[in-house]
Parts: sequence; C-alpha cells; structure tokens
Amino acid sequence: MSFELIHNPAKNNYEYHIDEHVAYITYDDQNGNMHLTHTVVPKELGGQGIAKKLLIDVLNAFKDQGKKCVAECSYVVAFQEKNPDYAEYFAK
Repeated sequence: MSFELIHNPAKNNYEYHIDEHVAYITYDDQNGNMHLTHTVVPKELGGQGIAKKLLIDVLNAFKDQGKKCVAECSYVVAFQEKNPDYAEYFAK
C-alpha cells in the first residue's frame, strides 16, 4: 500500500488523500523541532495501518529537512515508545 504524502502548509498538516477521505498529522514548528500534535485517520480507513505509514513518511520528510520531531499526540507517543529504532527522528 503506497500513498502520496502531501504537505499542506496552510493547515500545518501532512496528508494522505485516499478516495474521498483525508488522513493527516498536524505539526507545530517550534524553533526547528516539529511538534506532532494530532493524528487523524477517518474511521472508514481504520485498521489498515495508515496512521503508522503516514507517521513514518512524516518522520522521513522531517529527517530529510534536518529537523527533529517531538511527540505530543497520543498516537505518536505510543509509536515512539514501541519503536525505539526510530529514536533518531525525535528530539531528546
């Protein structure tokens, strides 16, 4: 399953557009640290691993920009705890 990651700077979102639905992660840039504040996957898309794929794509996008992430939403916090191999993507 592959989706195109779309940056929506007007909404501080990274998004996937899937059929008529939009899954997204909202961020807040605080001095170069990207605070991931909200993860939304519409219920119609639930159970397909979309949130994880979206988050990994967002982490890679910020890594490519030389930025670190800060987990603020519960989904990202849980991902960070369960996936220590992604520790380099997060600010300490």
